[in-house]
Amino acid sequence: MYFDQWHLTTLPPKDITAGINYVITAFASAKIFNTGSYYTPFKPLSEIRALFDSGAKVCMAIGGWGDDEGFGTGAATDESRKTFAKNVAETVEKLGYDCVDVDWEYPGGNGEDYKVITNDKKTSEIESFPKLLSEIKLAIGEKELSIAVPARKPDLIAYTAEQMPKINAAVDFVNVMAYDIMNRRDNVTIHQSSVVDSKAVVEHYMQLGLDARKLNLGFPFYAKYFETQGECVQPVGCPTVLLESENGIDTHKSGAVTFETVSFSDPGFAKAMQNGILDSERGGQWYWSPESKKFWTWDTPELVTRKFEEIVKPMKLGGVFAWSMGEDSKDWGHIKAMQEGVKGLKDGGHVKAMQEDVKGLKDGGHVKAMQEDVKGLKDGGHVKAMQEDVKGLPDPECL
Repeated sequence: MYFDQWHLTTLPPKDITAGINYVITAFASAKIFNTGSYYTPFKPLSEIRALFDSGAKVCMAIGGWGDDEGFGTGAATDESRKTFAKNVAETVEKLGYDCVDVDWEYPGGNGEDYKVITNDKKTSEIESFPKLLSEIKLAIGEKELSIAVPARKPDLIAYTAEQMPKINAAVDFVNVMAYDIMNRRDNVTIHQSSVVDSKAVVEHYMQLGLDARKLNLGFPFYAKYFETQGECVQPVGCPTVLLESENGIDTHKSGAVTFETVSFSDPGFAKAMQNGILDSERGGQWYWSPESKKFWTWDTPELVTRKFEEIVKPMKLGGVFAWSMGEDSKDWGHIKAMQEGVKGLKDGGHVKAMQEDVKGLKDGGHVKAMQEDVKGLKDGGHVKAMQEDVKGLPDPECL
């Protein structure tokens, strides 16, 4: 669960945070770690830990939207990677973090500054990204390393079939940001986080070689809106007005609104939430306002449940997360749905499925084959040969 510095007014009670076992504080600027280790969290870690179950791990997230320059500098050379990693390791040790999350948006290009520093000037990041991850993992040792990865296909520049095995080897788990699938760079409407699109991006990462057990599915605790050119009677395919200027600047014709109590004081948002329409085929909630010409797209708690049933459980993913905890304060409905979903995994499927997998190994030959292999070693001379080798060693200290 991401816990960000911008939504601290209303925080959930312990019964709502029950079961959250990873808390990712966002964000430490990537630029810091090119020169030192002087990051100060937005809230003391002791106070953060007090909000959650005993034993919950607290991770330091580095980066976030618009903070890609520090990563590019840090990843550039062998020396810069070692410096960056050393400073990260010193910071987490000094502050008492349990883990590190790298949120580089995005290696290889398409970041906030993609019109200023074009993608062709960032091609080296495709190869330097996994090298930086490997260096960080080496520096932090037994502490876990995760990465946050995009869902929009155009942003997966560095996540290639060639690089993915290197990335997979460096990280302990991967947070798939299965949201913002529509953003201001689009010109027709789609759901920002539908069941169908979320499943497709998870499948894509698995096809690239990521282990499903390392993948965590992300949920957004906010709705997005986009102004359309005219009437919009379906959630997919309505032309939008210009959402981003030619130089990459936001035209303020789109945005995001969180599920906090204060958000519902906005009449337009409240009306959208009250009159939302379910796209049952794709698994997304939407609404179009004839007054403002805004197309709204969001997840309901019911769609959170559906994602557990259609994605997390059958694909045997490692877990789930959300952006971000303080954004669901209206009634904590989305967090509650996630709690129930995780409970269902424990009670009804994941553990049993893993047990069946292990049983299948035993029944299907893996254990028997290993037994036969060992028997063959004994019968065929390997053990005898080792005994003779040991016998031939000098008597003092070798053993």
